Amino acid sequence: MTQNTVEKTPVTILGLGAMGAALARSWLAAGHPLTVWNRTPARAAEFAAEGARVADTAAEAVAANTLTVVCLLDDTSVDEALAGIDLADRDLVNLTTGTPAQARARARWARDRGARYLDGGIMAVPPMIGVPEAGGYVFFSGSRELFEQHQETLAVPVGTAYVGEDAGFAALHDVALLSAMYGMFAGAAHAFALIRNEDIDPATLAPLLADWLVAMAPAVHRTAEQLQRGDYTEGVVSNLAMQVAGTPTFLSTAEQQGVSPELLTPYFELMRRRLAEGGGEEDLTGVIDLLVR
Repeated sequence: MTQNTVEKTPVTILGLGAMGAALARSWLAAGHPLTVWNRTPARAAEFAAEGARVADTAAEAVAANTLTVVCLLDDTSVDEALAGIDLADRDLVNLTTGTPAQARARARWARDRGARYLDGGIMAVPPMIGVPEAGGYVFFSGSRELFEQHQETLAVPVGTAYVGEDAGFAALHDVALLSAMYGMFAGAAHAFALIRNEDIDPATLAPLLADWLVAMAPAVHRTAEQLQRGDYTEGVVSNLAMQVAGTPTFLSTAEQQGVSPELLTPYFELMRRRLAEGGGEEDLTGVIDLLVR
């Protein structure tokens, strides 16, 4: 073991699925002493050849190091893996995908057992782990002291972004960004459906679509400013009344192309409701208030 290895923070990781395995290999490559555990022992065995210590039980893995990273299927899996384990004076970092409420409950659960807790939301897929130029990162929330102590270690596989003491904020940021992503995918799916039966190569539409989405993306900054100020008419380029007036064209085009409008109609309905409430001079920001009522 080299001097460089000795100086690196030892890490325990519970869970060696695609994401957990990618994280584990990043820490190993960076020289961190690593203890691994997986529900299926065969998956953990391959890491022994790469220099990791393989624990027979989750309890043994947690006892091996102060810092334990959990990357399991769901919150129930975390319950099962950590049931009955002594967590006193442990630093628990939970990267398992869950809801804000689950994260807050898990933070209380960890504190009651004498552990410090960080929750994480991974904004990356496994091939992005260990590849800084890929742009992936993890949202972290919970103990600021814990984050600052282990930030250098946590940043080895992928970038870090601390978003607050509230343990639920990492999951909330994660789901908020992914929800926007799925909305974008829904719009792209509708766009491709419109040309599906035409003599138009999807590969020629793709770069146009990508560039258009990039050009529209900065509008989120105007939305944020309008929400902060409570004035949805400031900086409006195309007001709600004008946009609602244009929606029949989108619906008629979909009908003529034999495409279901089901990805568009819920949003168009919210736009019409906001217009009916007198928001004709506003931007689309007022739709948000309809969603949170």
